[in-house]
Amino acid sequence: MAYAHGHHESVLRSHAARTVADSAAYLVSSLSAGVRILDVGAGPGTITVDLADRVFPGEVVGVDAAADVVAVARATAGDRTNVEFRTGDAYALDVPDGSFDIVHAHQVLQHLARPVEALREFRRVAGIDGLVAVRDVDYGGVIWHPRIPALDEWLALYHGVHRGVSGEPDAGRVLKAWARQAGFTRIEASASVWVFDSPDKRTWWGGMWADRVLASAFAGHAKRLGLADDETLQRISDAWREWAADADGWILLPHGEVLARS
Repeated sequence: MAYAHGHHESVLRSHAARTVADSAAYLVSSLSAGVRILDVGAGPGTITVDLADRVFPGEVVGVDAAADVVAVARATAGDRTNVEFRTGDAYALDVPDGSFDIVHAHQVLQHLARPVEALREFRRVAGIDGLVAVRDVDYGGVIWHPRIPALDEWLALYHGVHRGVSGEPDAGRVLKAWARQAGFTRIEASASVWVFDSPDKRTWWGGMWADRVLASAFAGHAKRLGLADDETLQRISDAWREWAADADGWILLPHGEVLARS
């Protein structure tokens, strides 16, 4: 799987801030003690360990394609006894049919060239009685204030880089369609948002993107694909810092969510 952002510190900074409360609230009512969960695309593991704490003593397994990130996740888990992390492939999970009660994937399908194929694999692992839970952002619906021109450039560049590397940046709106194509017959679709508006949240989000657009794999892909040069990337980075410093700064990122059963 090609990943548009890579695993630069600025990328992991974003991933490591995620919790069940802000990234998987739609799944909470399905969690109970003893439930077994497979978390695909677990990244640095913060959502995974939160899930493990909520379903203890249920077993939670986090899978990620990047071995260095799996190492970070293992450190995140600390001495928890009901969670483990492995490297793995979303298209070919090394677990038996129907071996987990829930298969969860947050911000994963948007980066896959074959999301329906991955969902079929999740369906196999969850089995007839299991649940597949997926949530993805929809960059086509992102809105912000103030309307700094270079942030319009950022959004257009983001779409170009993401699609140029692999996947669909507007995945949130098609999760339900992908689930139907994958063979699920009982699908609950919902939506939720991230909003960054306070000084601390703006500093975190704007600073993260100001760094990411210059130093992560995103920058290399943008230049390799001929979509941006160093001057453009610097202009976008400066715009994120300008936005973060503005007391009126506000941004909303919509997410599609699906709970799917066979």
